Amino acid sequence: MEPIKLNHPLIEHKLSILRDKNTGTKEFRELISEITLFLCYEAMKDAKLTEVEIETPITKTKAKQINENDYVFVPIIRAGTGMIDGIVTMIPNAKIGHIGLYRNEETLKPVRYYYKMPKGIENKTVIIIDPMLATGGSGIDAITLLKEDGVKNIKFLSIIAAPEGLKKMQEVHPDVQIYCAAIDEHLNDVGYIVPGLGDAGDRIFGTV
Repeated sequence: MEPIKLNHPLIEHKLSILRDKNTGTKEFRELISEITLFLCYEAMKDAKLTEVEIETPITKTKAKQINENDYVFVPIIRAGTGMIDGIVTMIPNAKIGHIGLYRNEETLKPVRYYYKMPKGIENKTVIIIDPMLATGGSGIDAITLLKEDGVKNIKFLSIIAAPEGLKKMQEVHPDVQIYCAAIDEHLNDVGYIVPGLGDAGDRIFGTV
């Protein structure tokens, strides 16, 4: 599947502030959440609706709702956890799983150290969240773990993606739809996205 890149003036505006090295921790966190709202909105366009009966102050009527329990959002620790606030603002009852991966700075390969999912994960739509899709290693590994658990419907949300990571993920997991707010130029020789925004985890948690 070709990645879906969001195109909207508000996203461009927020990305410009997010990338700025002078943007402080508080504003950076808020912008991550706000852009995640847009990504979640786009990723949920094909959500199934169930008809229910409600009562307005005027009369009873038919309405449509999403079954929020059908969705699990899985942040890749640690930077992905910075996107959770944006997700639960949109889908308050969504289940949250966690995958802990870190990048070996010498090999650039992902190393897993934590994996915890809700029960019945194989029957749900799972949406992985991670602000940066750089080499693609962590995303690929996370998807592989979920598929081993029987998950068939997986999506991936990223704020900024590198062409190299997108290509690699599409080659390994062509069935996973990727959503991103920006596709940047390339990776540098140490695996960081250019122009990017630096280390998303450090900037979210103030450990720069």
